[in-house]
Amino acid sequence: MTVYFHMKTTPNLFVVLLAISSIRVLGCTRVGFYEKTCPRAEIIVQDVVKSAVKANYTYAPGLLRMFFHDCFVRGCDASILLNGPSTEQTATPNSHLRGFEVINRAKTMLENECPGVVSCADILALAARDAVIQTGGTFWEVPTGRRDGLVSLKSEAEDLPSSRTPAEDQIKIFAKKGLNTEDLVTLAGGHTIGTAACARFTDRLYNYKNNHGPDPDIDQVLLLHLQTLCPHNGDHGTRVALDTGSVNSFDNSYYENVRAGRGVLESDSELWTDPRTQRFVQQFLGDKKNHELKFTKKFGRAMVKLGNVEVKTGNEGEIRRVCNKIN
Repeated sequence: MTVYFHMKTTPNLFVVLLAISSIRVLGCTRVGFYEKTCPRAEIIVQDVVKSAVKANYTYAPGLLRMFFHDCFVRGCDASILLNGPSTEQTATPNSHLRGFEVINRAKTMLENECPGVVSCADILALAARDAVIQTGGTFWEVPTGRRDGLVSLKSEAEDLPSSRTPAEDQIKIFAKKGLNTEDLVTLAGGHTIGTAACARFTDRLYNYKNNHGPDPDIDQVLLLHLQTLCPHNGDHGTRVALDTGSVNSFDNSYYENVRAGRGVLESDSELWTDPRTQRFVQQFLGDKKNHELKFTKKFGRAMVKLGNVEVKTGNEGEIRRVCNKIN
């Protein structure tokens, strides 16, 4: 059927058409984005991550943390992967990130299978999910279709949330990214795997808020344990489990530790002492089987939400040929 427009009844038609033609072609992320263009994309990433974590467990928390740090600066656009003298990688909060070689390995394999199709940003999002699964977490579907960013600045990564960020500020930082307080508490549960260097929390052990003593909210048994691992004038690079007693398992024990004063980082401890976040911590406490399942399911949903923060799609950015430099 042919449709004819009469200019007398549609005086703004050409203006509308002109406006439409000038709009950039934008898309959106969706599950199965590579179903036709690179059907084995997710399997390839999954196999690479599985092999890497099996060889070195620390890749699991490393990939998860890298995804967080990427999404909080210019959105989830793989800007964290770019090399250079003043890129995000060189910022202080990113100084101990690990897993870059895992992403590069997956990219190489994908370029061999379907050149120029799968973005580094999508590889990172998939790898973060697969890292969680390899440590006992629950599967969730990852929407894909992101494009890779062209800009990476050290200065923009210096203000990432730190181990000393109060709950009030954490809430504000997450809100700016379209994430609510429940998202904050749920995603903080990623600390159920991984470690932190003594340097990130020694002030809590010896001179909390310049009081010349420890943080009074730390469990006394944990305090002695941490002081043994991190002596006052010892090696501040020593790594300590964030989830005491369960560092290798993606489970809800992190929240039990936070409630009991066994949160290693000040930012974790704040989630229990602040009533705005405490009520969300409580939802993951109790019967281990049911509450653990609740946590892992909500974690997946929060990761999908995080993964859509300020994403580039359509004809924005590019699909990098290698992940550590723009084309």
